[in-house]
Amino acid sequence: MAIDTDHIVLEKDGQVARVWLNRPHKLNAVTPELLYRLDEIIVEVDNDPDLRVLVLRGRGGTFCSGFDLDVLQADYVGSTTAMDVAVLSAKVCDRLYSMNTPSVAVLEGFVTAGGFELMISCDFALAAEDAKIGDFHIRRALFGGAGPIYRLPRMIGIRKTKELMLTGKLLSGKEAEDFDLINASAPADQLDKLCEDFIAQLVDKSPFTMKLTKMCIDRGLDADIQSLMVMEHLAVGNALQSEDAKEGVAAFLEKREPKWVGR
Repeated sequence: MAIDTDHIVLEKDGQVARVWLNRPHKLNAVTPELLYRLDEIIVEVDNDPDLRVLVLRGRGGTFCSGFDLDVLQADYVGSTTAMDVAVLSAKVCDRLYSMNTPSVAVLEGFVTAGGFELMISCDFALAAEDAKIGDFHIRRALFGGAGPIYRLPRMIGIRKTKELMLTGKLLSGKEAEDFDLINASAPADQLDKLCEDFIAQLVDKSPFTMKLTKMCIDRGLDADIQSLMVMEHLAVGNALQSEDAKEGVAAFLEKREPKWVGR
């Protein structure tokens, strides 16, 4: 089933939500309309118990080149609305990062500025080796306000963060993998297979335990050791009492595949 708008497309394919940025004539540049709809889609996917993973891609061989500067110049420069758009972008990226359903960014072509922010807001990223990936804001005397200063150092460290944000350099998919910025890269003609193989490792897991583990990892980044231990113990208790854990043990003992219920 596909849900289509001018700027974005949602396809529900079994347990996978495939979300396509749909402005290929503009290198999938972001508009406020796209952000509003993406925000709605994230909520919809996260509330659908049949969906196990969200895959974010761009139509036309590119992921996302950032905010549409034509729109920015025409309607937002010098107005209070410019800040409103920045706040909206940050809100959507934070919702993407915080959702219970794991998210995978699949990267081709340009992954710059706002597209870069969307990518680092996903749990996983897979790239074509010839993709062009980077923050890029500084090349236009702009500042990315949707996550790079607090998400990026936690992914790749402070020195590499400064290298990317202060130079505006673009990395190939292979270079981004070496930077620990993405999970894996592949030749462009093998990207679809890389994506499907990766998704297969997510959709067969307990959605309850997936949510619990993802939450603990994300929240644990800014917690002290004692708080982490408390959170870990609470998570162990919740997991052990879940129906999925009982099913997982039973399936192992009975030598069959588990049937998850998500609670």
